[in-house]
Amino acid sequence: MGVSTKVLSFLSQLNERGLFEVIENLSDQAAMETTEAYSTHNYHPLPVNIVKGRGAKVEDGNGKDYIDCIGSYSAVAHGHLNEFVTEAIHRQLEKITLTSRAMYNSELAVFCHALAEYCSLDMVCPMNTGAEANETAIKLARKWGYTRKNIPLNQAEIIVVDGNFHGRTTTIVGFSSEEQYYKYFGPKTPGFVMVPYGDLDALNAAITPNTCAFMAEPIQAEGGVIIPPDGYLAGARKICDENNVLLIWDEVQTGFARTGARMGWMHEDARPDIIAVGKPLGGGILPVAAAVGQKHVMEVFEPGDHGSTFGGNSLSAVVGVAALMEMEREDYAGQSKRKGDLAKQWLQDLGHDCIIELRGRGLLIGIEFDASFDTKRLSHRFIEEGVLTKETRHRTFRLSPPIVISEAELEVAVHRIDRAIRSV
Repeated sequence: MGVSTKVLSFLSQLNERGLFEVIENLSDQAAMETTEAYSTHNYHPLPVNIVKGRGAKVEDGNGKDYIDCIGSYSAVAHGHLNEFVTEAIHRQLEKITLTSRAMYNSELAVFCHALAEYCSLDMVCPMNTGAEANETAIKLARKWGYTRKNIPLNQAEIIVVDGNFHGRTTTIVGFSSEEQYYKYFGPKTPGFVMVPYGDLDALNAAITPNTCAFMAEPIQAEGGVIIPPDGYLAGARKICDENNVLLIWDEVQTGFARTGARMGWMHEDARPDIIAVGKPLGGGILPVAAAVGQKHVMEVFEPGDHGSTFGGNSLSAVVGVAALMEMEREDYAGQSKRKGDLAKQWLQDLGHDCIIELRGRGLLIGIEFDASFDTKRLSHRFIEEGVLTKETRHRTFRLSPPIVISEAELEVAVHRIDRAIRSV
């Protein structure tokens, strides 16, 4: 088969004009239309084309400024183009970027040491994305169940919760409670049992001799910023201990200071056997993720059990370490708690009757509106006011801005949110 002349023509254009000249001269409208023409429609983006960003601010091709209150779903905790992280990546680009796991590299050694200590755990399995980290946790739990708990082969069960979101792989969507996530992607992978979120009695009742793990998010971010009852995290830890069951926390969105603590589980005595981390670990620049856990679980992996060509590459490892260093040096956990408390108080003081509930911890905040309120129109009004946020499940708008957002920028964002709500 021949190569399309259309493809060759476009690549020739890029070669003649230069890649960045073509990008920089693409209008916002052309960028959106081209994306719709050539990209699958598995996302429904806001009608905004972002061309640059710094800190908590981004800009479209027409020069309009926005306060980024999505923060790439918590991934841009450090803000756009954090200076310390970008300096680290520039320096590493002069050395080596990828060796694969066929060899050792010094950057990975430092990354695994730093991440294990930050998470108060023992060992790290580096991956690229949060979904991969969760898949890794599932594999670890199952092998532990067969080799350490002596569950009959292929009979291991993992208890999950309704409203969960752990990624988009075929295994993970098979135990989602959101119909669109799994309806046309079956058959579902067996081995998962679902219980209500926040219900310790249901968790305890669901455990059988074949249960190898319980897996949940400390706060359900994608589910609408759902916070479980006080004591739930510690209670889950206790139940798992009593039944020789692993505890897995998915901290991809709640980890790394987002909730006002290093990790979401740290708000209670709920140290996990495994956690899945990602998003902000990449400093808003690269996909960096990992499964991190206690040695008694992590050491079940043997050569050939699992792998990733890019997982733990030198460039990502340096970015991950720089991201961790910046979080600690600038006290991201303290910043998140202080700014989150301010934002929730300011939003509460607005006094809008259409807001059913404000939920949040740190800089992970959900604003839920009543059923009569036009949230679709509100979404467009937010854009017009220069605030970027999206509706998640249950008529809830999620606010997860960069943790480095200034208090002044946060106050401006709240004023803009107020104007948008009033206009609707």
